[in-house]
Amino acid sequence: MVGYARPMSIRYHIALPDPAQARGNDPAFAFRSQGADGLAEELQAALRGGGLFERWRDVQEDPDEVDPALGAVDPGATVTGKQHDLHIDLIAITTIPGSVLRHRLRLLAGSGWELRDVSEA
Repeated sequence: MVGYARPMSIRYHIALPDPAQARGNDPAFAFRSQGADGLAEELQAALRGGGLFERWRDVQEDPDEVDPALGAVDPGATVTGKQHDLHIDLIAITTIPGSVLRHRLRLLAGSGWELRDVSEA
């Protein structure tokens, strides 16, 4: 019997230099929380479930043409947040590909985030 290999987990270090400005262009998809814990919870939910992707896909001109790979989810994804003086650091551990993570962050935080480091978890 051949065992199932879980995809490799990746640790993404994400910075929100100005958390108040870390909002997507469309309020329907953007972060709502202000603090590190709330922002981490929102990103974690966006990685674990398909709700954010489904809502975004439904408003596209031709939803059937959206690449289904952008809908990848990882029910085991974890995100922690830490508040520093004026910025917030998030650490996401997930099997979701970087391109999908970046898409979700653009929806949630617009351009108000920075990917600082990527490593194997």
